[in-house]
Amino acid sequence: MTRHARDGVDRRRFLAAAGGVGVVGLAGCMGDDEEDGGDGEDGEDGDGEDGESVGQIGSGREGRDAPGGTPMAEMPDLEGELTVYSGRGEFLVGELVGYIEDQYDDFDLTVRYGGATDLVNQIANEGEGSPADVFYSVNAGALGALADEGRTQAVPDDVAELVREEFRTDQWIGTSGRARTVPYNTEAFGDDELPDDIMAYPEEFDGDLGWAPSYGSCQAFVTAMRLIEGEEATREWLEAVVESGITPYNNEFAACQGIADGEIDAAFTNHYYIQRVLDGNPDASIGTAFTSGDAGAVFNVAGAAVVDTASDATLAGNFVRHLLSAEAQDYFARSTFEYPLIPGVEPVGDLPTIDELDVPDIDLAELSDLETTIDLMRDAGVEV
Repeated sequence: MTRHARDGVDRRRFLAAAGGVGVVGLAGCMGDDEEDGGDGEDGEDGDGEDGESVGQIGSGREGRDAPGGTPMAEMPDLEGELTVYSGRGEFLVGELVGYIEDQYDDFDLTVRYGGATDLVNQIANEGEGSPADVFYSVNAGALGALADEGRTQAVPDDVAELVREEFRTDQWIGTSGRARTVPYNTEAFGDDELPDDIMAYPEEFDGDLGWAPSYGSCQAFVTAMRLIEGEEATREWLEAVVESGITPYNNEFAACQGIADGEIDAAFTNHYYIQRVLDGNPDASIGTAFTSGDAGAVFNVAGAAVVDTASDATLAGNFVRHLLSAEAQDYFARSTFEYPLIPGVEPVGDLPTIDELDVPDIDLAELSDLETTIDLMRDAGVEV
């Protein structure tokens, strides 16, 4: 089982590299979206053979108090067989789901990893014969797509109430969060030289840009822009960034690494990829900026849904509950650099809280319409 050592810091204009990160090199980091089903990366063993729990994984554990929230020991036991279709990569969450399984002698867990969109299609194609009990997704769009297919069932009320209303629907629930950001090269630009409005790029930014347009998170970002700004304004923005010569990357970690390597000056990515670059090189010349109240500041979630074919809906719901346990939420904070979604578990490092982010008022369930977005991107000259 692959282990991870993670820690890191950053804030809206807070900016450059910071201290206290780990030492794991992440040259093999993959993305978090549809391509490979992985938001995982190649990391070394951060847990060793000393039997430390998931709650103690990651370089961020030093000096960190025990997490808040409800521990797994206070949750209902898991008993029986369960199949999870995971659009989150094994490198990133395999250790956590393995840890959950190991807590219960009579629990047999099967996890099938793949791209989130591919798994939605697979469940749809399998029909009533699908073995899937839980769908674990990298973003709200894929969760919404499965719900739109009528292939989910209601999240149990006592599980739903663990998470704020904006991060769940009656059919799925967020388990960890990620903020859109503008990573930038701190040797080339100061924080006051970065536009506060995503629509001001590229016109008001005198530098080379990068992105990963084939990446699900990037497409969800453009979807949010389409919903907030309208289709025509989004088309004009896309055409402008293409005309600017923006550099495409295979994934958002690669785009952030491109900044650290001096290939580009800024990019459009999720916040945690910056932390992963710093985790491998604390002196990397990369910082984080957030835009305000627009598509560039969308806060998306990874999450889970109980599939309509679940043979034991109670067991499936209780497994999802375990993804919201104190141990799991602390794992997301320290091992993946994501935002915990339950009260009492703080993000690692100097990250702003969710409430300190200037997030646009958007229904995450609406991000499921990626097909229209992809068509628009192609029409604007983006190679997707």
